[in-house]
Amino acid sequence: MPDAEDVRRIALSLPDTAEKIAWSMPTFRVAGKMFATLPEDETSMAVRCPKEERDELVLAEPGKFWVADHEAQFAWIRVRLAALEDEAELHDILADSWRQAAPARLLDHFPELGPPASG
Repeated sequence: MPDAEDVRRIALSLPDTAEKIAWSMPTFRVAGKMFATLPEDETSMAVRCPKEERDELVLAEPGKFWVADHEAQFAWIRVRLAALEDEAELHDILADSWRQAAPARLLDHFPELGPPASG
């Protein structure tokens, strides 16, 4: 089961990523743009997710995904770390969020990470 240290290690392995404390929690940013956070007790993470996909994910896997009330108007989703299958799933989720925040120059320079899933 992935944990907060796995989130930190995988997020920081993505190109041009830095960790910054904001709102009293770790946040991860690509080229200065936030793509993941480790809220509260670090048993979940918040990542970028297009709203149309977010609703489908929450309906399909409510034990894994949910939307925090204060994030409902934004394209973000919460992920319960204990509900993830393995580190590969964690990596895929973080990499997709990274792609949504990364500038074109990084997407072009790291084609192996591919384009964002949508949006």
